[in-house]
Amino acid sequence: MAYLKLNTRALKHNYLFLKNLFGSHKKDWGVVTKLLCGNKLFLKEVIGLHPDCIFDSRLSNLAMVKKISLEIKTGYIKPPPTRSIEELIEVADISFNTQFETIEMINRYAEKAGKVHQIVIMIEMGDLREGVMRENFVDFYARVFELKAVEVMGIGANLNCLNGIMPSHDKLIQLSLYEQIIEAKFNKKIPWVSLGTSVTLPLLLKNLVPEGVNHFRIGETLFFGNDLFEDSPMEGMKQDVFMLYAEVLEVMEKPINPTGYVGSNVAGEIPIFEIEDYSETSIRILVDIGILDIEIKNIKPLYEEYRLEGGSSDMIVLDVGKNNHNIRVGDMIPFHINYMGALRLLNSKYIEKRLG
Repeated sequence: MAYLKLNTRALKHNYLFLKNLFGSHKKDWGVVTKLLCGNKLFLKEVIGLHPDCIFDSRLSNLAMVKKISLEIKTGYIKPPPTRSIEELIEVADISFNTQFETIEMINRYAEKAGKVHQIVIMIEMGDLREGVMRENFVDFYARVFELKAVEVMGIGANLNCLNGIMPSHDKLIQLSLYEQIIEAKFNKKIPWVSLGTSVTLPLLLKNLVPEGVNHFRIGETLFFGNDLFEDSPMEGMKQDVFMLYAEVLEVMEKPINPTGYVGSNVAGEIPIFEIEDYSETSIRILVDIGILDIEIKNIKPLYEEYRLEGGSSDMIVLDVGKNNHNIRVGDMIPFHINYMGALRLLNSKYIEKRLG
């Protein structure tokens, strides 16, 4: 059976790397766990690192966090659905908001529960996903400050997730200036200016994050150790927090080129083959994972000489050349995976999850 392994030592290494980095720059931060899809085994490992806050975009995932630890602070990082406000108040201490009508409902339910719910108000900064328009944000804050059961924890923004708009020094300064306007106009302290995500982290390393931007929400870089600006490994971090292992089902020498009439495969694609020598052969192996579990573009064999030939719903085919590693039926083949690959695997009930 294929399984996904979380390397606990690599996870701890990356967490401490980030903790020291943010501490040296005097920035607050929290861990985004939406990648983990509420997996209890893996969430326990993250919670055991004692982050200041855990952020997620699914209420069921935050419910699992609270089930593991009632003490840890939790944040819901997308505009809350109105039909789920009561559950939101139960499992999230903070939520990120853009609609005044939703905030009014949060205020009503929080008051009924005898709580004060903290909110971050998101501002539209150019990526055109969520956020209050900049020309409206002062009036928006004025209305929110009249509510009694919500506390404005911060001003925030999102970049890069929809249209690929990258964070810049200028955009970071703009957001910190908006926070200063709010504090000056309403005589209110706004603790967080939150535009720091994994894609913003390289700017911090280059000292291009202004002092006013003081809060980061980090997921992908923690789990993959990547510089998302350069799409490359980040120096000092581990890239093997997650590894996929798939069992070998078949090992056979076969022709390199298929024979017969070519039609659409299971993915609806029509393969194209460069036929040079029908007699040429290589060792091909089948592994017990398929495109139902992960897209082939999101995995890479640990052994660089192995070539992914394609896959069907439940199996993937690899060309292993002369089989120099002496792969046999029953062996487990290791694969590197990227963020989207891990997301699919963690959401699959067919893939076992293990610690290592």
